[in-house]
Amino acid sequence: MCTYHTDHVALSGSGKGADGWFTLSAATVYFDHPVHAAAEHTLNVDFINPALGPGARVAVELDPASARALAEAILAAADMAGAWAVPAT
Repeated sequence: MCTYHTDHVALSGSGKGADGWFTLSAATVYFDHPVHAAAEHTLNVDFINPALGPGARVAVELDPASARALAEAILAAADMAGAWAVPAT
């Protein structure tokens, strides 16, 4: 079931692609048919830096259970890092 719902997130970080490390400035998150993963649908995340061109992209395709497990692990790690706490808006 494709949702055709896409979220764009501004971020700051680094990613490693075919040509080495580069600065990340955004991510695109969507649920769709995968290009490579062995699943009918996946949660897809593209970490990108559009200013550096199409080569500045790290893509992941996760089955729904893996995507949820990763999201929970990220939130748990962020909660443990009190210095990283982001005030609620």
